[in-house]
Amino acid sequence: MFAVIKTGGKQYIVKPGDRLKVEKIEGQIGDTVEISEVLLINKNGEVKIGTPLVEGAKVIATIVEHGKAPKVIVFKKKAKKGYKRKRGHRQFYTTIEIKEII
Repeated sequence: MFAVIKTGGKQYIVKPGDRLKVEKIEGQIGDTVEISEVLLINKNGEVKIGTPLVEGAKVIATIVEHGKAPKVIVFKKKAKKGYKRKRGHRQFYTTIEIKEII
């Protein structure tokens, strides 16, 4: 049994017990999150594909931790013009554990 969900502008294949890092979700550690953007469900070989979402389907997950990804350096330079810009960015993320697919 697995499902394809959409959260934070990305799509993930999940099954019960999976842990994954997604874009930051509001909530405290230990809170239950309900993801209703389910694109596909495969249950015992029976596949339901949404147009674009599967009606009545949802995935229940628990927030495990919040964090920041490693720093990404953005460096811009133009030759012979003296133009240099250096910026860093750390993306916030949330680790969730999938409990069940309904």
